[in-house]
Amino acid sequence: MSVDREELKKMIDQIPEQDALEVYDFIGYLNMKRERTALRQLDVASLADDADLIRQVQQSREDREHGRIYGKEAGLEYLRTKVKEFEHGQNV
Repeated sequence: MSVDREELKKMIDQIPEQDALEVYDFIGYLNMKRERTALRQLDVASLADDADLIRQVQQSREDREHGRIYGKEAGLEYLRTKVKEFEHGQNV
């Protein structure tokens, strides 16, 4: 089905202001629906063949298994310590 975009624009210009929000929401819904469909069609096989991605996932699993993952507070404390070390070493 072909749509004359100029005619569509005229129709939108003529709708009452109180209906404009509904039209806006519907257009947002259509965009979200299109994006969701595109994500579903993501080629999982191509991801499975990505050697770098597989390496990163394996490294992440190993890090978690060996406790090399910081929690929120521990991560912040680590960064604060590193910043202080850097500033001290740089005499900032």
